[in-house]
Amino acid sequence: MLRRLALRDFVIVSSLEVELDAGFSVLTGETGAGKSILVDAVQLALGSRGDAGVVREGAARTEISAEFDAPATLARWLEDAGFDAGDTLLLRRTIDAQGKSRAWVNGSPATIAQLREAAEHLVDIHGQHAWQSLTRGVSVRALLDAYAGVNVAPLAETWSRWKAAADALQHAQAKQVELSRERERLTWQIGEVDKLAPGDGEWDELNGEHQRLANAQSLIDAARTALDAVNEGDDNAESLTGRAMDALQQVAGFDARLAGVIDALQGAQAQLQDAAHTLSSYLHHTDVEPERLQEVDERMSAWMGLARRYRRPPADLAELLAEWKSELVALDAAADLDGLQRKLAQAQAAFDAQAKQVSAARRQAAPKLAAAVTQAMQQLGMAGGRFEVSLLAQEAPQSFGLESAEFLVAGHEGSTPRPLAKVASGGELSRIALAIAVTTSQLGEAGTLIFDEIDAGVGGAVAETVGRLMKQLGRDRQVMAVTHLPQVAACADHHFVVSKSSQGGTTRSDVQAVLGEARVAEIARMLGGERLSGTSVAHAQEMLAVGAETAPPRRKRT
Repeated sequence: MLRRLALRDFVIVSSLEVELDAGFSVLTGETGAGKSILVDAVQLALGSRGDAGVVREGAARTEISAEFDAPATLARWLEDAGFDAGDTLLLRRTIDAQGKSRAWVNGSPATIAQLREAAEHLVDIHGQHAWQSLTRGVSVRALLDAYAGVNVAPLAETWSRWKAAADALQHAQAKQVELSRERERLTWQIGEVDKLAPGDGEWDELNGEHQRLANAQSLIDAARTALDAVNEGDDNAESLTGRAMDALQQVAGFDARLAGVIDALQGAQAQLQDAAHTLSSYLHHTDVEPERLQEVDERMSAWMGLARRYRRPPADLAELLAEWKSELVALDAAADLDGLQRKLAQAQAAFDAQAKQVSAARRQAAPKLAAAVTQAMQQLGMAGGRFEVSLLAQEAPQSFGLESAEFLVAGHEGSTPRPLAKVASGGELSRIALAIAVTTSQLGEAGTLIFDEIDAGVGGAVAETVGRLMKQLGRDRQVMAVTHLPQVAACADHHFVVSKSSQGGTTRSDVQAVLGEARVAEIARMLGGERLSGTSVAHAQEMLAVGAETAPPRRKRT
């Protein structure tokens, strides 16, 4: 739940810190005092859109901090995002006078998107115009799906695969002539290059072999000359080296310094013998091969011809052939109408199966939701009224399934339920929105519910019922309500008064918790205006006493 909210330089608030507790809390105050400022601040801390307009006039920036009990459902998210995890969760946000926004989670920099992700686990906010979303199909369907425990994300993915399969088949059918022509071209090109059968790295090997064959006689002559000089000719290097060693060995005993020279000559003689052996082997295996040279010439000529035709470097022909073969496989698949039709049928069957499961869950949940909201309406001054959830079959399947949903309402006994926006007055719409909020309050996992003047348009006994319902919600979750109704305020566990004052030409807003006589005075003001009378004070005391008795037993939240 929300433990603490701190504001600095926010709209008309210079500095404010509010400590909050479990149960049902109300915020009251005169019209224009800024009762919704705290709600706006919470929304900004949770990642809603903000601009420089929220910065108090003359200030450099606004700063908002919201401290929550850290819910267990966010532990994995905090770990994955690299944020510190503990018993509390501190969200902090600043917006400067230029509109630049920054955010932190538990002291570490965060994005606004991350604040919104955390918000889903922390707070549900119901505004005074909450009824407007109840007339929009997307919102109605989302609420019904939540009540039914339906996750439509997998269905939407299956629908996307079905649509992609349908698009692929339609494209193939429309492009058959073009695909056939392209396949024919690729097949001919592949056949032509396949005759050459270029191998990876073969072009470099051919170049090396051609160079060797074209200069075979020069290579043989050079190797013969070298062998003669090393080993086989008159006065060859090996014999001269041996003669030098013999001369030195005869006198080596007279001067030890000659030993190193003798060793070097012995090494040189060994190397000359190795070179002679290698040259002899080279000459034995090297011949002038005019036939092979002609074969290599012809292959290289064919290779160059194809490379010029397809405007690619000769060394790239093998890679080009592989690319064409891959393209041909893709073209064959794209032109395989039977295969594409099978894939389409499989995708459609998968969607139909999932869509039928979703439809069944919606049909099962719709009357249960309708009955629960109808029951809540009876307590909100709409005795005999009836609420229905109508499922409307779509002309064509959509990503969300086979049907849309619409809320119907009959405000009085005996009347026929009609679309919500067409039959309900403003007050009735607010009460229906409240009835739905009460009915569905257990669906989300957020620990805090905030009602921002959702009780607008109601009064009297209905207002007292609204207060009891909110107090009932407060047994399971932390509930905060901005209200102008004394009957609702009297049922609260905690009461905060928002006031506005002018100092030195500057308007400021403040929030204070009220207890005892101060709370009685505020309830009396809400009943009869600024001038308190004995009657209004007595009435306020009576209402607070009744409100304290309305607390139902605490239920364990599931």
